[in-house]
Amino acid sequence: MTERDLPPPDTKRWVMRRKAEVVAGVRCGLITLDEACRRYTLSVEEFLSWQRLIDSHGVRGLRATRLQDYRGGGTDDGDGRDPVGPRRDD
Repeated sequence: MTERDLPPPDTKRWVMRRKAEVVAGVRCGLITLDEACRRYTLSVEEFLSWQRLIDSHGVRGLRATRLQDYRGGGTDDGDGRDPVGPRRDD
């Protein structure tokens, strides 16, 4: 892996592949965690969540639309409420 494999610093759209590239870059020592967080304006917690999702579910775990399922939320218990929070019309 080389620096050219990393997403550009001004990345706005974080698809699975780009997140995985940043995690791989940190893991192989290409950049440090602090450098990655600064370069991509990430919190340490956000980066660590990407890393945990890859470890637990593979790269597909990084899909933004599936995070609720992978994090244990997102199940509907049939009461009509959003499992993540109250509905706006409540």
